[in-house]
Amino acid sequence: MSRIERPETEPSRHAAAEGRRTSWPLEPERREMERILDAVRERVVQAIESLDAIPAFDLDGAEAAAAEARQDHPGPPRTLEEVLDLLFDRLAPKSFNNPGPRFMAFVPGGGLFHSAVADLIAGTLNRYVTVWAAAPGLAQLESNVVRWFQGMVGYPESAGGFLSSGGSIANFSAVVTARSERLGDEIARGTVYVSDQTHHSVAKAARLAGIREEHVRAIGVDSGLRIRVDELEARIEEDRARGLAPFLLVGNGGTTNTGAVDPLQELAAVATRHGSWLHVDAAYGGFFALTARGRERLRGLELADSITLDPHKGLFLPYGTGCLLAKDAGALHRAHSLDADYMPELQTEGDRVDFCAISPELSRSFRGLRIWLPVQLLGIEPFRQALDEKLDLADWAAAELSRIEALEIVAQPQLSTLAFRLRGGDPDGARQDARNRRLLELIHRERKVLLTPTRIGGRFVIRICILNFRTHREHVEDCVEAIRRAVADL
Repeated sequence: MSRIERPETEPSRHAAAEGRRTSWPLEPERREMERILDAVRERVVQAIESLDAIPAFDLDGAEAAAAEARQDHPGPPRTLEEVLDLLFDRLAPKSFNNPGPRFMAFVPGGGLFHSAVADLIAGTLNRYVTVWAAAPGLAQLESNVVRWFQGMVGYPESAGGFLSSGGSIANFSAVVTARSERLGDEIARGTVYVSDQTHHSVAKAARLAGIREEHVRAIGVDSGLRIRVDELEARIEEDRARGLAPFLLVGNGGTTNTGAVDPLQELAAVATRHGSWLHVDAAYGGFFALTARGRERLRGLELADSITLDPHKGLFLPYGTGCLLAKDAGALHRAHSLDADYMPELQTEGDRVDFCAISPELSRSFRGLRIWLPVQLLGIEPFRQALDEKLDLADWAAAELSRIEALEIVAQPQLSTLAFRLRGGDPDGARQDARNRRLLELIHRERKVLLTPTRIGGRFVIRICILNFRTHREHVEDCVEAIRRAVADL
């Protein structure tokens, strides 16, 4: 069977109408629901308790496991035990251990347990929250979450926003909103300005929004890997002289590469002078604004016309939780709202937000609960403390690595990310890159920690990103010791 076929028989509708007992597999009885929940609960708790003990990554046999999991059609039913064994024992272990405490690669995502519980509740209730009229109370909870974020970044009451699947969709909607507000129908002349460290999702968003690829300007950076405002100004003036329309500037509130924070106040001044929209991609770094040090380093964030945040980064939530905020909520509505005969009357007053009218999505999950529930249970202070700890840990790691004579820190932590490489005046860049690749291999040989490389100025470097609520001093000490051993053995 190569496709999903209809069953030969169905439970009798007449029997159901007459009140006789029927078998409906899609509607388990209470005892069966409890059995499923008990089995899943046991496996989930075991998985969380094992995070510190299992490798930071294990891809040996991953291809074979993936091949084993392949199905061309659903096949016959399996037992719950068989399915859980496949997921927890054979597939999940052959991967990156993203929620583990020694995963310091990419930008870690912790996967807060309270949010996983919220997802179970949200999936069970299965209410429709993108239209206010369908579930006003639950839509209000999600609106509360957006309002919390607005206050955190210093936005006024007139601001608005929505929760997205992540930073990429948030950046896309930001570009679309900027295009709507600053370009109208003059898309062909529109130009976008980013630094050469800006996340590639912005260039992709511009392409999807109809902006010509050659009209996305990558501006150089200074020694701190922050956008050069003088070069930006010069490029804008040059484009204006050519008849182009510089409608969007994008600043970084913590780059993926190194956590660099652009001079946001200066960018806001440039945007004001040229009538451009200022968007700040703070997907990685924005939630550091909950801390005193983070607010200082992100000074000027509140001046942006729009801001991308990723709660699945800075608030340690499960993947699939992003956010776009706009200082003028009306701009989101003007860019995204369309009506249809089958839709209920949309709201226009007060807290009554129809998220479908200010975002790309009509049908989606109740994302707000995965933020609202843990904050209700824990308060915001534990999140603030955890973020402060990550700033401390990054500074400590940088100080320790600077004591290793063979290494140089090429990107000091501005938030919780740093980058380093082997010292060397070897004029052969390829040979030096190869030595650093070998160093990374040696760091990874015990699979105790996972780091990732990137390129700065065209050269291979190794980066550490500390952004997991489970990562503490002892785990960063393990990372530094792995680096020390690797350097010694190299």
